[in-house]
Amino acid sequence: MIDKLKTIFAQIDEVNTQDPNMEAVDGQLIPKELIYGQRMTDMLQVYEADASPELQIAARGQHIKRWHIPRSDYPMDRKGYLKWRTMLKIYHGELLSEMMEKQGFSSDSIDKVVELVNKKKLKTDDESKKLEDVVCLVFLKYYFHAFGAKHDEAKLIDIVQKTWGKMTEKGHAMALELDYLDEDLALIQKALA
Repeated sequence: MIDKLKTIFAQIDEVNTQDPNMEAVDGQLIPKELIYGQRMTDMLQVYEADASPELQIAARGQHIKRWHIPRSDYPMDRKGYLKWRTMLKIYHGELLSEMMEKQGFSSDSIDKVVELVNKKKLKTDDESKKLEDVVCLVFLKYYFHAFGAKHDEAKLIDIVQKTWGKMTEKGHAMALELDYLDEDLALIQKALA
C-alpha cells in the first residue's frame, strides 16, 4: 500500500506541476496547486499520522488540476461560486478515480475518496470531518493572511466564524496553536469572542 500511495502522490504532483498559477515559497516560485497538495499532506500527517490511504489521497488530491475549471467561467455571484465549486469537486473525484483505478485500488477505496473530495457526508462521516479540519488548518496557516489583505474586517470575521463552524474540537485546538501574525491572531480572537 505504501508504494501505491507514493505512486498516486507522484501522479497528483506531476499533474499539479502544470498549474500556470505560481506561489512564492521561500523566494522560489512553485505551482500553486502543487504546494497546496503538499501542504495538505503535511498538515494531515500532523493532524493524524495514521490516516487511512483514502483520506491521504483525498487530502493530497482534493485540488488536483483545479485551474482547469476557472472561476471566471461562472457568474461572479454566490450561485455561480457554488456551481463552480460543485463542478470542481466532481472533476477532482473523476481524476482521482482514474488514477486509483489504474493503480489497482478497490472500488470501495475509490468510492471513499470520491465521497471525501465531494464532501458528501461532511456532517456525518468521521473522515470527512477530519479532511475538513485539515482544509481549514491549511487555510488558516498558509492563506489567511493574504486573504485578509483583500477583504475588510467584517468579511474576515464572517469567514473565520464560518471556518470555525466547520471544524471539530480537535481542529479548533490545533488552529489555536498555529503561529499567526499578531494582526491575524487579533482578528481571529475577535471573530471567536
